[in-house]
Amino acid sequence: MKSILVIGIGRFGYHLIDQLNKAGDEILAVDASEERIEPVLGMVTSSLIGDSTNEDFIKSLGVENFDVCFVAIGDDFQASLETTSLLKECGARYVVSRASRSVHEKFLLRNGADAVVFPEKQLAEWSAIRWCSGRVIDYLDYPGDFSIFEIEVPKAWIGNNLVDLGIRKKLHLNVLSIRRDGNQILEFPADFVFKSGDTVTVFGADDDIKKGLNINY
Repeated sequence: MKSILVIGIGRFGYHLIDQLNKAGDEILAVDASEERIEPVLGMVTSSLIGDSTNEDFIKSLGVENFDVCFVAIGDDFQASLETTSLLKECGARYVVSRASRSVHEKFLLRNGADAVVFPEKQLAEWSAIRWCSGRVIDYLDYPGDFSIFEIEVPKAWIGNNLVDLGIRKKLHLNVLSIRRDGNQILEFPADFVFKSGDTVTVFGADDDIKKGLNINY
């Protein structure tokens, strides 16, 4: 269980809190509006109404005690920037700030953000890859030009096993799991033979995935 501070309860902040709550984390929700706080009251450990650009208010939160502080403010970049800076100045361990534009990222990083997220941009990228790449079922971008893809097994793989295909040696890809008839298979021998209808989750460098799986993204 982690202790999480979420500042800014718009659409992104709401869904973030929903997921953190499902994970069993302790959450303090903060927003300047009582109206925006109300929908998350049943999902958080505690909540406060206040101005996150006010230094005294930020100090009163004890931000150094949280594992992660999220700045989920999306409609006021100046407030997001000031909040990010104040959190770091007041001892926050790790600050994740939301950005709506790429140009905002460098300013947030310079002012204390340890990481920056682009909810709309990242969802758009995921959607484009998921629905426009044919065989892709799910996709996860991984730091350092790596990715994890769940795809329908390529036709060329059907009837062949891992060794014959040379998935690791020739394609430089790692098979993480295989789904067959609704069952997830996490342990499989090297002579495991693929069948039509299987899906496979692979991890690898972006260039190897594009080449080995013939996926454009």
